[in-house]
Amino acid sequence: MTTLIAFQPNNTASPPFQTNFTLDGASYSGTAWWNIAGQRWYLSLTDQSGNNIWTGALIGSPIGFDIPLAPGIFSASTLIYRADTGNFEQTP
Repeated sequence: MTTLIAFQPNNTASPPFQTNFTLDGASYSGTAWWNIAGQRWYLSLTDQSGNNIWTGALIGSPIGFDIPLAPGIFSASTLIYRADTGNFEQTP
């Protein structure tokens, strides 16, 4: 089952976007921010203890092709950002 989470950043909030993901049965906090030098969004995943698990560019997957975020970190779950729909897709 795939869970969709809308990516709706708010530029007046700090951070502009934050949500929780459930990956491999554990809860992770996802925080996105705009990097002015890179001219793109970045995403950071932290565990419930505040440990950084992964940080990287928010790369959008086109319809019909998946580009996983945090590749190799999770054994059963995947997280992608679908640029065309503006949603994160979290599986399972």
